[in-house]
Amino acid sequence: MSAPYGQQYSGQPSSYDGQSFQDPQQQPQAQAPPPAGPPAAEHGKKKKRAYAADAFNVGSAGAAGGQAPPLGQYGAPAQNVGAPAYGGYSAQAIADTQNNAQYGAAQQPGIGASGGYNSYPDYGYPGTGAPVAGGVDALTAGVANMGFTSVGQQSMQHQQPHQQAAPQQSQVPRTGPLNQLYPTDLMSQPFNVSELDLPPPPIMLPPNTSVTPSPHANCSSKYVRSTINAVPTNNSILKKSKLPFALIIQPYASLHDLEDDVPVVQDQVISRCRRCRSYINPFVTFLDQGHRWRCNMCNLTNDVPQAYDWDAASQMSVDRWKRHELNHAVVEFVAPQEYMVRPPQPLVYLFLFDVSYAAVSTGLVATSARTILDSLNRIPNADGRTRLGFIAVDSSLHYFAVPRDSKPAAKSKGLDGEDVEEDESENSGAGETSMLVVSDLSEPFMPVPGELLVPLTSSRQSIELFLTKLPGMFANNQSNGSCMGSALRAGHKLISPLGGKMVVLSSSLPNIGTGKLEMREDKKVLGTSKEGSLFQCANSFYKSFAVECSKNQVSVDMFLFSSQYQDVASLSNLPRYTGGQTWFYPGWNAGRPEDAIKFATEFSDYLSSEIGLEAVLRVRATTGLRMSSFYGNFFNRSSDLCAFPAFPRDQCYVVEVAIDDTLQKNVVCLQTAVLHTTCNGERRIRVLTLALPTTVSLADVYGSADQAAVMAYFSHKAVERALDGGLDAARDSLQNKLTELLQTFRKELAGGSMGNGLQFPASLRGLPALFLGLIKNVGLRKSAQIPSDLRAAALCQLSTLPVPLLLQFIYPRLYSLHDMPDNAGVPDPETSQIVLPPPLNLSSERFVPYGLYLIDDGQTQFLWVGRDTVPQLLVDVFGVTDRTQLHVGKTSLPELDNDFNERVRAVVQKSRDFKSRGVGSINVPHLYVVREDGEPSLKLWAQTLLVEDRADHSMSFQQWMGNLREKVMQ
Repeated sequence: MSAPYGQQYSGQPSSYDGQSFQDPQQQPQAQAPPPAGPPAAEHGKKKKRAYAADAFNVGSAGAAGGQAPPLGQYGAPAQNVGAPAYGGYSAQAIADTQNNAQYGAAQQPGIGASGGYNSYPDYGYPGTGAPVAGGVDALTAGVANMGFTSVGQQSMQHQQPHQQAAPQQSQVPRTGPLNQLYPTDLMSQPFNVSELDLPPPPIMLPPNTSVTPSPHANCSSKYVRSTINAVPTNNSILKKSKLPFALIIQPYASLHDLEDDVPVVQDQVISRCRRCRSYINPFVTFLDQGHRWRCNMCNLTNDVPQAYDWDAASQMSVDRWKRHELNHAVVEFVAPQEYMVRPPQPLVYLFLFDVSYAAVSTGLVATSARTILDSLNRIPNADGRTRLGFIAVDSSLHYFAVPRDSKPAAKSKGLDGEDVEEDESENSGAGETSMLVVSDLSEPFMPVPGELLVPLTSSRQSIELFLTKLPGMFANNQSNGSCMGSALRAGHKLISPLGGKMVVLSSSLPNIGTGKLEMREDKKVLGTSKEGSLFQCANSFYKSFAVECSKNQVSVDMFLFSSQYQDVASLSNLPRYTGGQTWFYPGWNAGRPEDAIKFATEFSDYLSSEIGLEAVLRVRATTGLRMSSFYGNFFNRSSDLCAFPAFPRDQCYVVEVAIDDTLQKNVVCLQTAVLHTTCNGERRIRVLTLALPTTVSLADVYGSADQAAVMAYFSHKAVERALDGGLDAARDSLQNKLTELLQTFRKELAGGSMGNGLQFPASLRGLPALFLGLIKNVGLRKSAQIPSDLRAAALCQLSTLPVPLLLQFIYPRLYSLHDMPDNAGVPDPETSQIVLPPPLNLSSERFVPYGLYLIDDGQTQFLWVGRDTVPQLLVDVFGVTDRTQLHVGKTSLPELDNDFNERVRAVVQKSRDFKSRGVGSINVPHLYVVREDGEPSLKLWAQTLLVEDRADHSMSFQQWMGNLREKVMQ
């Protein structure tokens, strides 16, 4: 076997056996190559082709002097003697592929059944050439001491010493090591993409920190991550480290409650600190025989409520230590009456349809009306109070008065004696909706306000009839006007007494009346220093109106579809300050099935999401800590209160923490509380409590840094900088910040001497690649070819995406499909989850001309077909024999009756599975087929996702690292 993957590409010693650690305590033996022989076992009814095994057998036979296939038999280049069925690798490359399949993870390094990670590559941790004494045994022990396990088990092993002894590090005083700092050389041990799948450094709490031995006592990283998992005791240490201290908060892990298993405290007995108003949690201390508790935030002693140990429903005492809030860091309380300023508001959706010629001709009106019609059963309405309203917009406002359903049609006896319903209309029981047109846009009056917002339950049939007829009402509309700003004001006036969501579906630039916008994009400005002006709000209405909406509990979501300039930068201010979101579908047309299906699927999921209403979010912390800055889509109502008219399920928020006073405790706590009304009319408080150890050591701070959380923080900061100071300033600030971190580490922790290397902690090894990926992201990339609307939409994504999706948007996933391992694309026997191939670094060096690759940034997927791809692969995957017959561009894969097609489709679908990553998302990525020798613009677009390659104005990863090293050495 030739040199292993690590040595081939990164110059590492070849002693590494290619296996990832399944158990930190026991390193498994390297697996033997697949034996020659019959094909692999059957999966289901179809025989599974052993492509990977064939690749090894044929290649090794050729290398060993066996009978190789004739040259060119599979369409492979002549030099690829012994090529497998798909053109595959030479013997050298096959060996590398075998090692690669094991290197990232013996199985897909993704999500396991518990929501944790199945396996961890030991790349960048002890055993990767870092200067650690003691040989292989010491290195294995080093990793074992780090205690990597599934995320679900992490807190049990590291945070709950009641059940299992904590590692030695956590049993020493605060000045001792927490997470061991492992310096690695970024130059001699290059970054591998599998490192991005590593969990955050474990939180090493002292023994008996929590009042119960629950494995869920500390907050899971799925909900709250800290940029550093050991907090400096004073601000000077934090300032010296140059690392940010911030929380990345994602209060919900799913669009629906049933998929987000958070315990609910139903008895309305809520104990809070009298002084700081923190909620009782697993890290308080009970005193005076359990009659009082000491707050872990401000140290005040509080009385335990009399009903705390009593179940009023059963009239029996209960075991306090089984209460959810003492065992779970994430819990939801049903709020009593005093938490309500007014009766819980109903769920209200007011749809603002653009019915101009552009919207009608692209099929937007018909598709959106049909999707709402098909989704009426999915809209939350358990309490029967959900209300819907509809306004159509062109150069006038069109209100729709939807009547309540009439009584069911009378029944008569048929000839056979059976009841026969007399069908007096095409939708029995439904009343005719009347349209009221208002052309006065300066002060639009509200005709029949009582009939414009109607209950979904009692007007269901009338709503269905209206949605069926809506597209036909405007089928011949030739108007190109859009008074969407005036429509927003009218909609606000209509729903502000209740609050709710305004859902804008628009294909036009608002060009009439309030909020009028001009065409301001100039291609000569793109890529220049003046480009930043295009991201400023062009009309102050969109900011001032957003603040007004927030005060009245009105949220705005924008679905934008224009093929022309639409000023996403201005329009996105409405969602930004009202807890909404901006969805952008450039060049959308319902005539393309892929476009129609994508929007219909996303819009239906959006309507089904169990959002919160009239919500506020506040973060409290141990004395000495203060929340200093807030990032995300909401309105900052006061110094520490974030207001959300509607609280979405698919966004995350960043809160920066300042250290004002010296921290005296060994452990600090930060508690996030979200007070909201559920869409079913129940007032609730979701509480998330995170405990972190403190330290006086800079090494502990760096050793505990979470690269994913750090990246999320700097992503939000970069968006803020881009909007305020322009794209150049944002890119420069990112490079300067990374240089500053590397310089600080070199000076303070690496002794100032690195030779020709570039040292950084193992836990932060992915940061240089992620920073480069962010600088090259469509939102920030230096280019004169990116329309400002596309950029503005990407900036919205960078400031709202949950961490797993944000990392993929910054550093996309690349999978090799033509030679994927046997277990890829089929369900794992233990978890039943589809196994993904090992991810590859984003470099064209990983491509072979006969390969088939999937590039996926979570928003768009590219299926790359090499120029020398053999006919058999084309037949199996696409059902064509010649590359020229391929349908390139936006498409979907055909469903063919062969095993390999099923596996490829399974990988494409699994790569879109955001739910298994612990996030709620309604996004359905488009799939584009790209031929290497095909359409140049499509090929160039796909190549922009290869972050490690050199692009027109940007460096390759090697140049980036060399440039960083020069700056650090200065």
